[in-house]
Amino acid sequence: MDTSEQKASQKAAQQDRQQDRQQDRHDRCADGAPHGTRRRRAVLPAAAAVAVILLAGACGGSPAAKERTGDDVRPAANGSGAGKGYGYGSDAGGYGSSGAAKGASPAAEAQAGALAVRDATGLGQVVTDAKGFTLYRFDKDTAKPPASHCDGDCAAAWPPVPAEGATASGGVKASDLGQVMRSDGTRQLTLGGWPVYRYAKDAAPGDTKGQGVGGTWNALAPDGGKAGAAAAGAAKGKDEAPAAGLSVSEHPQLGRILVDGQGRTLYRFAKDSAWPMRFACTGSCLDTWKPAKPVDRAKVRGVAEKLVTTVTRPDGTGQLAVDCWPVYWFTGDTKPGDVNGQGKQGVWFAVDDKGRKVTGSPSPAA
Repeated sequence: MDTSEQKASQKAAQQDRQQDRQQDRHDRCADGAPHGTRRRRAVLPAAAAVAVILLAGACGGSPAAKERTGDDVRPAANGSGAGKGYGYGSDAGGYGSSGAAKGASPAAEAQAGALAVRDATGLGQVVTDAKGFTLYRFDKDTAKPPASHCDGDCAAAWPPVPAEGATASGGVKASDLGQVMRSDGTRQLTLGGWPVYRYAKDAAPGDTKGQGVGGTWNALAPDGGKAGAAAAGAAKGKDEAPAAGLSVSEHPQLGRILVDGQGRTLYRFAKDSAWPMRFACTGSCLDTWKPAKPVDRAKVRGVAEKLVTTVTRPDGTGQLAVDCWPVYWFTGDTKPGDVNGQGKQGVWFAVDDKGRKVTGSPSPAA
Protein backbone atom coordinates (compact mmCIF):
# COMPACT_ATOMS: atom_id res chain seq x y z
CA MET A 1 0.00 0.00 0.00
CA ASP A 2 1.53 3.40 -1.05
CA THR A 3 1.71 6.48 1.20
CA SER A 4 -1.46 8.12 -0.16
CA GLU A 5 -3.50 4.95 0.39
CA GLN A 6 -2.16 4.64 3.95
CA LYS A 7 -3.17 8.24 4.72
CA ALA A 8 -6.62 7.70 3.23
CA SER A 9 -7.06 4.54 5.30
CA GLN A 10 -5.92 6.26 8.50
CA LYS A 11 -8.28 9.21 7.87
CA ALA A 12 -11.24 6.91 7.33
CA ALA A 13 -10.45 4.99 10.52
CA GLN A 14 -10.20 8.24 12.49
CA GLN A 15 -13.58 9.43 11.18
CA ASP A 16 -15.16 6.12 12.18
CA ARG A 17 -13.77 6.45 15.70
CA GLN A 18 -15.07 10.04 15.98
CA GLN A 19 -18.54 9.00 14.83
CA ASP A 20 -18.56 6.12 17.33
CA ARG A 21 -17.59 8.47 20.16
CA GLN A 22 -20.25 11.01 19.17
CA GLN A 23 -22.97 8.36 18.93
CA ASP A 24 -21.91 6.88 22.26
CA ARG A 25 -22.19 10.31 23.86
CA HIS A 26 -25.69 10.82 22.47
CA ASP A 27 -26.69 7.34 23.65
CA ARG A 28 -25.52 8.03 27.20
CA CYS A 29 -27.24 11.43 27.29
CA ALA A 30 -30.52 10.10 25.91
CA ASP A 31 -30.59 7.04 28.15
CA GLY A 32 -29.49 8.84 31.31
CA ALA A 33 -26.68 6.32 31.86
CA PRO A 34 -24.56 6.92 34.99
CA HIS A 35 -21.28 8.77 34.51
CA GLY A 36 -18.55 6.52 33.22
CA THR A 37 -20.84 3.87 31.71
CA ARG A 38 -21.35 2.90 28.06
CA ARG A 39 -24.12 1.07 26.29
CA ARG A 40 -21.68 -1.14 24.51
CA ARG A 41 -18.42 -2.26 26.07
CA ALA A 42 -15.46 -3.49 24.13
CA VAL A 43 -12.94 -5.88 25.64
CA LEU A 44 -9.66 -3.97 25.63
CA PRO A 45 -6.14 -4.95 26.55
CA ALA A 46 -5.10 -3.57 29.94
CA ALA A 47 -2.83 -0.90 28.46
CA ALA A 48 -5.54 0.33 26.09
CA ALA A 49 -8.08 0.49 28.93
CA VAL A 50 -5.69 2.67 30.97
CA ALA A 51 -5.26 4.95 27.96
CA VAL A 52 -9.04 5.36 27.62
CA ILE A 53 -9.37 6.27 31.32
CA LEU A 54 -6.59 8.84 31.06
CA LEU A 55 -8.19 10.33 27.96
CA ALA A 56 -11.58 10.67 29.65
CA GLY A 57 -9.96 12.30 32.67
CA ALA A 58 -8.13 14.82 30.50
CA CYS A 59 -11.43 16.05 28.93
CA GLY A 60 -9.93 17.35 25.76
CA GLY A 61 -7.97 14.65 24.03
CA SER A 62 -10.74 13.77 21.57
CA PRO A 63 -13.13 15.72 19.32
CA ALA A 64 -16.06 14.56 21.44
CA ALA A 65 -14.39 15.76 24.65
CA LYS A 66 -13.52 19.06 22.99
CA GLU A 67 -17.16 19.47 22.04
CA ARG A 68 -18.24 18.91 25.62
CA THR A 69 -16.07 21.74 26.91
CA GLY A 70 -17.79 24.26 24.66
CA ASP A 71 -15.28 24.53 21.80
CA ASP A 72 -17.74 23.42 19.09
CA VAL A 73 -18.30 26.99 17.98
CA ARG A 74 -19.13 29.26 15.10
CA PRO A 75 -16.77 32.24 14.36
CA ALA A 76 -15.61 33.95 17.55
CA ALA A 77 -17.77 36.60 19.16
CA ASN A 78 -16.87 39.85 20.86
CA GLY A 79 -16.76 38.36 24.36
CA SER A 80 -16.83 40.65 27.34
CA GLY A 81 -14.96 38.51 29.81
CA ALA A 82 -15.98 35.72 32.13
CA GLY A 83 -18.99 36.22 34.29
CA LYS A 84 -19.54 35.39 37.89
CA GLY A 85 -19.77 31.70 38.66
CA TYR A 86 -22.82 30.33 40.39
CA GLY A 87 -22.80 27.46 42.86
CA TYR A 88 -25.75 25.41 44.01
CA GLY A 89 -27.13 26.97 47.18
CA SER A 90 -24.39 29.60 47.15
CA ASP A 91 -26.64 32.58 47.83
CA ALA A 92 -26.71 34.08 51.26
CA GLY A 93 -30.09 34.66 52.80
CA GLY A 94 -33.24 32.70 52.20
CA TYR A 95 -35.57 30.90 54.55
CA GLY A 96 -33.90 30.02 57.85
CA SER A 97 -30.56 31.63 56.91
CA SER A 98 -30.54 33.73 60.05
CA GLY A 99 -30.59 30.59 62.13
CA ALA A 100 -32.99 29.45 64.81
CA ALA A 101 -33.59 31.63 67.79
CA LYS A 102 -31.35 30.91 70.73
CA GLY A 103 -32.63 27.97 72.72
CA ALA A 104 -35.00 26.80 69.97
CA SER A 105 -34.43 23.44 68.30
CA PRO A 106 -34.19 23.26 64.46
CA ALA A 107 -37.30 21.07 64.42
CA ALA A 108 -39.31 23.61 66.40
CA GLU A 109 -38.03 26.44 64.17
CA ALA A 110 -39.22 24.58 61.04
CA GLN A 111 -42.77 23.99 62.30
CA ALA A 112 -45.43 25.84 60.34
CA GLY A 113 -47.61 26.81 63.29
CA ALA A 114 -51.00 28.30 62.45
CA LEU A 115 -51.42 28.41 58.67
CA ALA A 116 -52.71 31.65 57.19
CA VAL A 117 -54.00 32.92 53.85
CA ARG A 118 -52.91 36.16 52.20
CA ASP A 119 -53.28 37.82 48.82
CA ALA A 120 -50.22 37.72 46.57
CA THR A 121 -49.89 39.94 43.51
CA GLY A 122 -50.76 38.01 40.37
CA LEU A 123 -51.53 34.83 42.31
CA GLY A 124 -54.55 35.63 44.43
CA GLN A 125 -54.82 33.77 47.72
CA VAL A 126 -51.76 31.80 48.87
CA VAL A 127 -51.11 29.81 52.05
CA THR A 128 -48.31 30.83 54.42
CA ASP A 129 -46.89 29.53 57.67
CA ALA A 130 -47.31 31.40 60.94
CA LYS A 131 -44.34 33.65 60.08
CA GLY A 132 -45.73 34.63 56.69
CA PHE A 133 -43.47 32.47 54.51
CA THR A 134 -45.16 31.14 51.37
CA LEU A 135 -45.87 27.39 51.20
CA TYR A 136 -45.54 25.39 47.98
CA ARG A 137 -46.47 22.13 46.25
CA PHE A 138 -44.52 20.03 43.70
CA ASP A 139 -46.12 18.69 40.50
CA LYS A 140 -44.06 15.48 40.66
CA ASP A 141 -45.60 14.60 44.02
CA THR A 142 -49.02 12.97 44.23
CA ALA A 143 -52.07 13.75 46.37
CA LYS A 144 -54.04 10.51 45.91
CA PRO A 145 -52.35 8.82 47.61
CA PRO A 146 -50.11 11.48 49.17
CA ALA A 147 -46.43 10.90 48.27
CA SER A 148 -43.35 13.09 48.22
CA HIS A 149 -40.74 12.77 45.47
CA CYS A 150 -38.43 15.58 46.62
CA ASP A 151 -35.38 14.26 48.48
CA GLY A 152 -31.65 14.99 48.70
CA ASP A 153 -30.63 18.21 46.92
CA CYS A 154 -34.26 18.85 46.07
CA ALA A 155 -35.22 18.83 49.76
CA ALA A 156 -32.32 21.19 50.53
CA ALA A 157 -33.75 23.72 48.08
CA TRP A 158 -37.35 22.98 49.06
CA PRO A 159 -37.44 22.16 52.81
CA PRO A 160 -40.40 19.88 53.66
CA VAL A 161 -42.76 21.34 56.25
CA PRO A 162 -43.15 19.04 59.30
CA ALA A 163 -46.63 17.83 60.08
CA GLU A 164 -46.05 18.39 63.79
CA GLY A 165 -47.17 21.77 65.05
CA ALA A 166 -49.22 22.75 61.98
CA THR A 167 -52.78 23.93 62.60
CA ALA A 168 -55.57 25.31 60.42
CA SER A 169 -56.76 28.88 60.69
CA GLY A 170 -57.59 31.93 58.60
CA GLY A 171 -59.24 30.30 55.59
CA VAL A 172 -57.59 26.86 55.69
CA LYS A 173 -59.89 23.97 56.64
CA ALA A 174 -58.66 21.55 59.31
CA SER A 175 -60.14 18.71 57.27
CA ASP A 176 -57.76 19.52 54.40
CA LEU A 177 -54.65 19.04 56.57
CA GLY A 178 -52.90 15.68 56.74
CA GLN A 179 -49.48 14.10 56.77
CA VAL A 180 -47.33 11.73 54.74
CA MET A 181 -44.37 9.58 55.72
CA ARG A 182 -41.20 10.61 53.89
CA SER A 183 -38.42 8.27 52.78
CA ASP A 184 -36.31 9.32 55.78
CA GLY A 185 -39.07 8.37 58.22
CA THR A 186 -40.17 11.92 59.06
CA ARG A 187 -43.76 13.08 58.69
CA GLN A 188 -44.51 15.92 56.29
CA LEU A 189 -47.55 18.20 56.32
CA THR A 190 -50.03 17.80 53.47
CA LEU A 191 -52.74 20.20 52.29
CA GLY A 192 -55.50 18.75 50.16
CA GLY A 193 -53.31 15.64 49.96
CA TRP A 194 -50.30 17.53 48.54
CA PRO A 195 -47.00 17.50 50.50
CA VAL A 196 -46.12 21.02 51.67
CA TYR A 197 -42.74 22.77 51.26
CA ARG A 198 -41.04 26.11 51.78
CA TYR A 199 -38.56 27.57 49.28
CA ALA A 200 -35.03 28.23 50.56
CA LYS A 201 -34.68 31.33 48.36
CA ASP A 202 -37.66 33.11 49.91
CA ALA A 203 -35.72 35.56 52.07
CA ALA A 204 -38.62 37.37 53.72
CA PRO A 205 -42.26 36.80 54.63
CA GLY A 206 -44.43 37.39 51.58
CA ASP A 207 -41.78 36.34 49.04
CA THR A 208 -43.04 34.07 46.25
CA LYS A 209 -39.75 33.43 44.46
CA GLY A 210 -40.53 29.73 44.23
CA GLN A 211 -43.62 30.28 42.07
CA GLY A 212 -43.20 28.58 38.70
CA VAL A 213 -39.63 27.37 39.30
CA GLY A 214 -38.85 24.62 36.82
CA GLY A 215 -42.45 24.74 35.68
CA THR A 216 -43.29 22.29 38.50
CA TRP A 217 -43.44 24.35 41.71
CA ASN A 218 -46.46 26.43 42.72
CA ALA A 219 -47.60 28.36 45.75
CA LEU A 220 -50.45 26.61 47.54
CA ALA A 221 -54.04 27.80 47.34
CA PRO A 222 -56.16 27.34 50.52
CA ASP A 223 -57.65 24.08 49.22
CA GLY A 224 -54.28 22.57 48.26
CA GLY A 225 -54.59 23.57 44.60
CA LYS A 226 -52.19 25.77 42.65
CA ALA A 227 -52.33 29.43 43.56
CA GLY A 228 -53.01 31.59 40.51
CA ALA A 229 -54.86 28.84 38.63
CA ALA A 230 -57.95 31.03 38.25
CA ALA A 231 -55.88 33.94 36.92
CA ALA A 232 -54.12 31.58 34.56
CA GLY A 233 -57.46 30.38 33.21
CA ALA A 234 -58.51 33.97 32.63
CA ALA A 235 -55.27 34.45 30.69
CA LYS A 236 -56.22 31.56 28.36
CA GLY A 237 -54.41 28.99 30.44
CA LYS A 238 -50.94 30.40 29.82
CA ASP A 239 -49.39 28.90 32.97
CA GLU A 240 -51.18 25.59 32.52
CA ALA A 241 -50.36 25.17 28.82
CA PRO A 242 -48.84 21.92 27.55
CA ALA A 243 -45.09 21.66 27.13
CA ALA A 244 -43.83 24.26 24.69
CA GLY A 245 -42.37 23.30 21.32
CA LEU A 246 -38.89 23.75 19.88
CA SER A 247 -38.14 25.24 16.47
CA VAL A 248 -35.59 27.17 14.42
CA SER A 249 -35.69 30.90 13.76
CA GLU A 250 -33.61 32.75 11.17
CA HIS A 251 -31.85 35.72 12.78
CA PRO A 252 -30.30 38.38 10.50
CA GLN A 253 -26.94 38.37 12.30
CA LEU A 254 -26.82 35.06 14.17
CA GLY A 255 -28.30 32.79 11.51
CA ARG A 256 -30.39 29.74 12.42
CA ILE A 257 -31.03 29.74 16.18
CA LEU A 258 -33.32 27.72 18.44
CA VAL A 259 -36.45 29.21 20.00
CA ASP A 260 -39.09 27.77 22.33
CA GLY A 261 -42.82 27.57 21.71
CA GLN A 262 -43.25 31.23 22.66
CA GLY A 263 -40.55 32.37 20.25
CA ARG A 264 -38.00 33.04 22.99
CA THR A 265 -34.35 32.55 22.07
CA LEU A 266 -32.72 29.60 23.83
CA TYR A 267 -29.21 29.89 25.25
CA ARG A 268 -26.60 27.62 26.76
CA PHE A 269 -24.14 28.44 29.56
CA ALA A 270 -20.44 27.87 28.93
CA LYS A 271 -19.92 26.96 32.60
CA ASP A 272 -22.37 24.07 32.36
CA SER A 273 -21.05 20.75 31.11
CA ALA A 274 -22.74 18.22 28.85
CA TRP A 275 -20.66 15.23 29.94
CA PRO A 276 -20.18 14.68 32.73
CA MET A 277 -23.45 16.50 33.35
CA ARG A 278 -22.92 19.62 35.48
CA PHE A 279 -25.24 22.54 36.21
CA ALA A 280 -23.39 25.78 36.96
CA CYS A 281 -26.48 28.02 36.75
CA THR A 282 -28.12 27.67 40.16
CA GLY A 283 -29.12 29.97 42.98
CA SER A 284 -29.52 33.62 41.94
CA CYS A 285 -28.46 32.75 38.38
CA LEU A 286 -31.92 31.23 37.92
CA ASP A 287 -33.57 34.58 38.66
CA THR A 288 -32.25 35.80 35.30
CA TRP A 289 -31.81 32.62 33.25
CA LYS A 290 -34.82 30.31 33.31
CA PRO A 291 -34.39 26.59 32.50
CA ALA A 292 -36.34 25.73 29.35
CA LYS A 293 -39.12 23.21 29.96
CA PRO A 294 -38.90 19.73 28.42
CA VAL A 295 -40.74 19.48 25.12
CA ASP A 296 -42.97 16.99 23.38
CA ARG A 297 -40.86 15.65 20.52
CA ALA A 298 -43.91 15.77 18.31
CA LYS A 299 -43.67 19.57 18.58
CA VAL A 300 -40.02 19.80 17.54
CA ARG A 301 -39.40 21.37 14.13
CA GLY A 302 -36.10 21.76 12.27
CA VAL A 303 -33.95 19.95 14.85
CA ALA A 304 -32.76 16.34 14.70
CA GLU A 305 -34.78 14.31 17.20
CA LYS A 306 -31.67 12.61 18.59
CA LEU A 307 -30.38 16.02 19.77
CA VAL A 308 -33.44 16.72 21.94
CA THR A 309 -33.42 15.23 25.45
CA THR A 310 -34.50 15.99 29.01
CA VAL A 311 -32.03 16.29 31.88
CA THR A 312 -32.72 16.39 35.62
CA ARG A 313 -31.57 19.44 37.60
CA PRO A 314 -30.24 19.34 41.19
CA ASP A 315 -33.70 20.32 42.52
CA GLY A 316 -35.28 17.33 40.76
CA THR A 317 -36.98 19.29 37.96
CA GLY A 318 -36.62 18.45 34.28
CA GLN A 319 -34.91 20.75 31.78
CA LEU A 320 -34.71 20.72 27.99
CA ALA A 321 -31.26 19.81 26.65
CA VAL A 322 -29.98 20.08 23.09
CA ASP A 323 -27.02 17.87 22.22
CA CYS A 324 -26.85 17.13 25.97
CA TRP A 325 -26.41 20.84 26.86
CA PRO A 326 -29.06 22.32 29.19
CA VAL A 327 -30.74 25.34 27.56
CA TYR A 328 -32.31 28.44 29.10
CA TRP A 329 -34.33 31.52 28.16
CA PHE A 330 -33.29 35.01 29.23
CA THR A 331 -35.59 37.25 31.28
CA GLY A 332 -34.06 40.24 29.49
CA ASP A 333 -35.63 39.12 26.20
CA THR A 334 -39.00 40.86 26.23
CA LYS A 335 -40.43 39.75 22.87
CA PRO A 336 -39.99 36.96 20.31
CA GLY A 337 -36.81 37.44 18.29
CA ASP A 338 -34.90 39.26 21.05
CA VAL A 339 -31.30 38.08 21.53
CA ASN A 340 -30.32 40.37 24.39
CA GLY A 341 -28.67 37.46 26.20
CA GLN A 342 -26.22 36.74 23.36
CA GLY A 343 -22.62 36.94 24.60
CA LYS A 344 -23.62 38.04 28.12
CA GLN A 345 -20.55 38.01 30.37
CA GLY A 346 -18.79 36.06 27.64
CA VAL A 347 -20.47 32.83 28.77
CA TRP A 348 -24.05 32.84 27.41
CA PHE A 349 -24.71 31.92 23.78
CA ALA A 350 -27.63 31.20 21.47
CA VAL A 351 -27.79 27.65 20.07
CA ASP A 352 -27.97 26.69 16.40
CA ASP A 353 -30.00 23.90 14.80
CA LYS A 354 -27.08 21.48 15.22
CA GLY A 355 -26.87 22.07 18.96
CA ARG A 356 -23.74 24.21 18.71
CA LYS A 357 -23.23 27.53 20.47
CA VAL A 358 -23.43 30.59 18.24
CA THR A 359 -20.77 33.21 18.96
CA GLY A 360 -21.73 35.81 16.38
CA SER A 361 -22.58 39.29 17.61
CA PRO A 362 -26.04 40.79 16.96
CA SER A 363 -26.27 44.40 15.79
CA PRO A 364 -26.85 47.05 18.48
CA ALA A 365 -30.44 47.39 17.27
CA ALA A 366 -31.19 43.63 17.70
